[in-house]
Amino acid sequence: GKSTIGARSDIENVPIERLQAFYRNYYQPDNAILLVAGKFDEARTLGLVTKYFGPIPKPQRVLQSNYTVEPTQDGERSVTLRRVGEVQGVVVAYHLPAGSHPDFAALDVAAEILGDSPSGRLYKALVETKRATNVAGYSYQLKEPGVALFSASVRKESSLEDARGILLRTIDEVASKPFTSEEVERARARMLKEFDLLLNSSDRVGLRISEWAGMGDWRLMFLNRDRVRKVTADDVQRVAKHYLKPDNRTVGLFIPTAQPDRTDIPAAPDVAAMLKDYKGDAAVAAGEAFDPSPENIDRRTQRISLGGALKLAMIPKGTRGSVVFANLRLEFGDEKSLMGYSTIGRLTSAMLMRGTTKHTRQQLQDELDRLKARLNVFGGATGVTVTVETVKENLPKVLELAAEVLRQPSFPASEFESLRQQQIAGVENQKTEPGAIASQAYSRHMNPYPKGDVRYVPTFDEQIEELRSVTLDQLKKFHTEFYGASNGEAAIVGDFDSEDAQKTVSTEIGAWKSPKPYAQVKNPYRKIEPLNQSFETPDKANAYFMAGLRINIRDTDPDYPALVLANYIMGQGINSRLFQRIRGREGLSYGVGSSFSVAPEEDNGSFVATAISAPENTPKVEAAFRDELSKILKDGFSDTEISAAKTSWLQAQQVSRAQDRELVGRVANQLHYGRAMEWDADIATKVQALTNQQIREALQRHIDLPAMTFMKGGDFKKAGVKP
Repeated sequence: GKSTIGARSDIENVPIERLQAFYRNYYQPDNAILLVAGKFDEARTLGLVTKYFGPIPKPQRVLQSNYTVEPTQDGERSVTLRRVGEVQGVVVAYHLPAGSHPDFAALDVAAEILGDSPSGRLYKALVETKRATNVAGYSYQLKEPGVALFSASVRKESSLEDARGILLRTIDEVASKPFTSEEVERARARMLKEFDLLLNSSDRVGLRISEWAGMGDWRLMFLNRDRVRKVTADDVQRVAKHYLKPDNRTVGLFIPTAQPDRTDIPAAPDVAAMLKDYKGDAAVAAGEAFDPSPENIDRRTQRISLGGALKLAMIPKGTRGSVVFANLRLEFGDEKSLMGYSTIGRLTSAMLMRGTTKHTRQQLQDELDRLKARLNVFGGATGVTVTVETVKENLPKVLELAAEVLRQPSFPASEFESLRQQQIAGVENQKTEPGAIASQAYSRHMNPYPKGDVRYVPTFDEQIEELRSVTLDQLKKFHTEFYGASNGEAAIVGDFDSEDAQKTVSTEIGAWKSPKPYAQVKNPYRKIEPLNQSFETPDKANAYFMAGLRINIRDTDPDYPALVLANYIMGQGINSRLFQRIRGREGLSYGVGSSFSVAPEEDNGSFVATAISAPENTPKVEAAFRDELSKILKDGFSDTEISAAKTSWLQAQQVSRAQDRELVGRVANQLHYGRAMEWDADIATKVQALTNQQIREALQRHIDLPAMTFMKGGDFKKAGVKP
């Protein structure tokens, strides 16, 4: 269904070597057909063929088969061409199966009924009504899937849009105005007549047979004739309804234009010549060679408790470009006071950057651009987090702006409605996505809390209902009754003046009292019964696999380091066991991995594995996961795996600490739990000392395959599998 002509620039610029290589690869006896048609001496002709073509050696190379499959078209497409011309035109193309497909004979008859002149439906609808000067209909019968084309030519004085509408409407009406037996018989008779006349012309039959041979086998020509003989009106109606529908078509319009307003794209410049004498700006500050070891970070960290109980940690150091990062976390409320506030709390934090009593949303963005800063705010009912990135001289101003955002939001009604609609659209989009559906089902199963609890996981419909019912006054009330800095942490890492930073934080939010008492809302361990469930998501190309369980463990448990490293070997990165098995060796998944997490000061650990695959591969993904995990639980890992993983994991931790954007969040988190980098160093020491036996025994104590929950989403019905 694609033109073989290609782009003109290909012909003008192709290197002769590529043409020669193409010739040597394809112009070979095993890729050619010699056809002789007419009246001739067969023996003498075969002798000549043997004499002149026989000596050509058989090529050593193997032609690669075409493995590209054009995806199913999802919705009508359109294209408009404007060039100099005198006659307007409209063409509509429909995807068709390969010419050898059993449906093609009936499709050929349908194209004949629609496109013939003067008996065709398009002729009667367009030419006889003087909406077009001529029409045509033709189906391209090819080795691979092709197209059916229907077209109409329209004079400049006539309406191209009217012709387009009539053309499409006439084809669409096939569904409600079925083809008649008379129409099918007329088209059949004409097609068989042309076939019989073809056989009487040796030159034409020779060319036509070569085309069928190129389609796979010359005998297809006669098989297709036999199929045309047997076609019924019901056959023609069935294929027309299946293939000639709006979502399977592309509509093209040709609009004659005396002076086309084209945009000529200039050629790429000679970059080497352009930059030969270029001189950039003055070099930015290079920063210091900072040692990211836990010991050095602790030595360089200044920890301060401000008057209102806000904790502050600062690591001033030289950075490239004098960049500085800040992270501010405020926690508020408790399990009882936050009842029913999940959606309200989340929307409240989402509204903070949409305007303050001093700045509109646009003015906030303009001010951040002027200050060379990034400021992000996110959170929910239990707290809010602010992240800052800027340069040394602008940090005080950006911190003041962050405080303004937190303390003086204006809650514009127009912005609230816009946010509401965006959130609803986001949830509606998730309702058909395999990953979102499986993940939500998993979260709901693992967190069986009553509706209204901040740990409750609502359904998609419940989320939409809450978004529609929440009011702006509820957000304002939540901000007034919960927001404050009595329980929070601020961390600053980078190039800055620590005295100025401390003063700004203290002045702007240090004394900001929280209206309600705070107690961390925890999610204590509970035994969850295993569940294996799948969800149909029609018309989705990918499927989502998820398996996991809760683990009764704290991050202070002796087994914690072993599970951290075990998970790293099992499902972190391209060298992990799951990746190498499920994607690497078996080629079942586009992406696969696992995660292990434990909230500090809680006994509720989580192990989760996920994979994305074609729906038909999901059962194999699950089988491979179960088999690999069983092997790991039985045999553990090799000494080589463990040694390599220790080195890689320790390097990854060091790289993370060397990135100020990550370090500032880690420091803020440690402040919240009263920890320092010493805790990280202790975990690293324990990981380094682990043995295969310790890792295997820890896994056996905490990972129970029969206790795992499995959730899967995909178009399994279409794939013909039961996950």
